[in-house]
Amino acid sequence: MEGRWVRVVVVSVLLGTACTSGDSTPGSATATNAARTSSGITESTPTASTSPTGQPTSQPPPPTTSTEPPGATEPLVLAVHLSRGALDISELLARRLVGGGQVSWSELDGGRGRVDVRRGASALTRVQTRPGVVAVVPGSEITPLVRAVLVDGADPLREPERYPLQTPAVEEVPAVVELTVSGDIMLGRGVAPDPGAADPAPSLRPLQRRLARADITVGNLESTLSNAGVPRQGDDSFAADPAVVARLADAGFDVLSLANNHTGDYGDAALRQTLRELRDSPIESVGAGEDARRAWRPVLVERSGVRFGFVAFNAIGETPIAGPGQPGAASVRMQPRTGPLNQGDLRRLRRTVDALTDRVDVVIVLPHWGDQYTNQPVPAQRRVGRAILRSGADLVVGGHPHWVQGVQVHDDRLVVHSLGNFIFDMDFSRQTQEGVLLDLVFWGDELRAATFAPYVIGPDFAPRPVRGERAEAILGLLAAASDPPFSGL
Repeated sequence: MEGRWVRVVVVSVLLGTACTSGDSTPGSATATNAARTSSGITESTPTASTSPTGQPTSQPPPPTTSTEPPGATEPLVLAVHLSRGALDISELLARRLVGGGQVSWSELDGGRGRVDVRRGASALTRVQTRPGVVAVVPGSEITPLVRAVLVDGADPLREPERYPLQTPAVEEVPAVVELTVSGDIMLGRGVAPDPGAADPAPSLRPLQRRLARADITVGNLESTLSNAGVPRQGDDSFAADPAVVARLADAGFDVLSLANNHTGDYGDAALRQTLRELRDSPIESVGAGEDARRAWRPVLVERSGVRFGFVAFNAIGETPIAGPGQPGAASVRMQPRTGPLNQGDLRRLRRTVDALTDRVDVVIVLPHWGDQYTNQPVPAQRRVGRAILRSGADLVVGGHPHWVQGVQVHDDRLVVHSLGNFIFDMDFSRQTQEGVLLDLVFWGDELRAATFAPYVIGPDFAPRPVRGERAEAILGLLAAASDPPFSGL
């Protein structure tokens, strides 16, 4: 804090000199510093001051007007359309943009045309619809509908203290919490290694460190952890070795949804054992339980003082509906598999979400829904997604289709219909071997960024990141079924 105080005082002294020296010619040191300050930037490094005789001095004069520390600051963010992809520019180029200098897109990402720099209340709205615009806005105004530009490798949303462009703020940046959400995880059947293997889940290795970096990592465990029962779905009955729980914890998973159509594949006893295995681990499970009350019970996770609440439900059937004394999944009967939409189930879901908003800062709902093998959400998904958001949820992230599906937008809040498979042995089509990780950045209770990281599942059933044309194809499948601006990914 002391270093930041010194830097702000230096800028104040320079501005006083500029106002009295009369030197405001373009390109002069005083004109440049004045332009930076008028643009809202707090200078990040000291610069030489000018003496009353007009000669530069090697040290700025000591402050004499105040001994109070400066006010709060926050990143001054350059925001671009989601179609621009990840951008990382130099501080010099960033300052040219903020200062009103003429910049072409070729200097930013190799594109054509001149950058249209915008400020003010309408700047972010323009960015969402016009890929040629760059908005210059405080970080506290950023939403997940735009993409923040990195400056010299510093992300203004993930690393606000390291980001070089700062602007005065009403209060300090709140706690930054990062979440990663994965798609469907199935560690049995063809994915499981030979009995006695040293690693019961080798398919987690390639992305294990990446997953563990997040403050909270969430997934959907699409199997039981026991085969102590009669398989209910033939060859599509999934059970994994209970030893995978420790490996999932090593990979950083904090919350696993059990609200899916395979949690009950080996009957009630196997489901109860699955619940016990997770209860005895560091991982929280949500969406299934020994009875309806426990299946509908939300999971609460706190990081850096920010409280996150998770609710999960299954709309596909096959796993029993949890009831009085009946183990199973929290369920909402709806199209296309268990519909028509059951209003009583929907009311219970909405009441659960509404009650949770009083206990936590952020509510995230994890549905298992939709049609398989398509990127298009069915109308019922959109209807129920809107109802969940109206009940107070901040985000909805679904699974089950085994393909990536589109993103729905309501009042800057998102319904991500499907992230695709994360680990699965569905090697019969390209789309079932693709997916995206959803990376989220929260400032306190506000979602600032939502980005998608494509991967491909290899012959060993392990997901690995991809770039270039393959990544563009995966994001294109998601974009084709998305609302703007995600339709531009």
